[in-house]
Amino acid sequence: MLVLSLAFILLACAVILISLNTGSIRLSPGEVLRTLTGSGTADQRLILFEYRLPRILISALAGIGLGVAGAVLQGVSRNALADPGILGLNAGAAFGLVIFVSFFHSLKGPVSLMLPLFTFAGGTLVALLIVLLAYDRYRGLPPIRLILVGIAVEAGVSAVTLYLSLKLDEDTYAFAARWLAGSIWGRDWFGVWALLPWIAVLVPLVYYRSRTLDLFALGDETAAGLGSSAFRSRLVLLAAAVALSCASTSMAGGIGFIGLVSPHIARRLAGPQHRHSLPVAALTGLIVLVGADTIGRSLFQPNAIPAGVVVAAISGPYFLYLLLRTKS
Repeated sequence: MLVLSLAFILLACAVILISLNTGSIRLSPGEVLRTLTGSGTADQRLILFEYRLPRILISALAGIGLGVAGAVLQGVSRNALADPGILGLNAGAAFGLVIFVSFFHSLKGPVSLMLPLFTFAGGTLVALLIVLLAYDRYRGLPPIRLILVGIAVEAGVSAVTLYLSLKLDEDTYAFAARWLAGSIWGRDWFGVWALLPWIAVLVPLVYYRSRTLDLFALGDETAAGLGSSAFRSRLVLLAAAVALSCASTSMAGGIGFIGLVSPHIARRLAGPQHRHSLPVAALTGLIVLVGADTIGRSLFQPNAIPAGVVVAAISGPYFLYLLLRTKS
């Protein structure tokens, strides 16, 4: 397990280094290293510290948040196909974003710190609605009912969000459309500081409750027999997953599939125990999102494509493979 973790850490560092080197203005690894140590030119420092590094850090943090959120949702629902998008959390975050841009037309500077709060509020509203509709007084929150209600609520909330977005002015609607496509719009240090506390607090909290996620795999009755309150623990972990996914998508856009693919890769490599698979899922999410953003902005110049499109192109076939494997 230690070797696997070190390998993923090295791979994540390599992806970040490649991303630092690529862009419309290329910097060699030596120039990047000199700039990071304070020896670069003024132009190199401007490119690295004001444009490239904040965007990469936001992509990395969002990838970690989405990977962990997906692992939590799959553990809580006992469904290998669950992720924030399928359960409607991304739709709730999009609803919060549309409400936000309706009041704050400028997303520059300190006002961007408030965006994760709006997306979290939208995601929380959707999550509460799903819990209320899926709750059964005798069986608590049945996993399959949670998934089905989430899909239905996601469709309804997406329709409301689309209706509200059509009332936005042209520039604001263009931003909302790019966000929904999965564009990494957070590209300054305000975005980094807005996202960092959510990841720094909630990821360790989820890891601390990794044993509870293991117990859910045994069934609610067995978990209760081993001393875990299934309903209360499920709500706490759902709240953490909502916060992680909504905060991540607030800065990285409506990214799909990372929360689905990362936990699968982690379980195949690290095993079913969450204390082993959660760190790998987090690093996988980081690698996938930073890599997708790097590909989208470097290989398709001068017209960069959103990272969400690259992630979907890579992960879509894997999702179909999972569906066929589950069906068989």
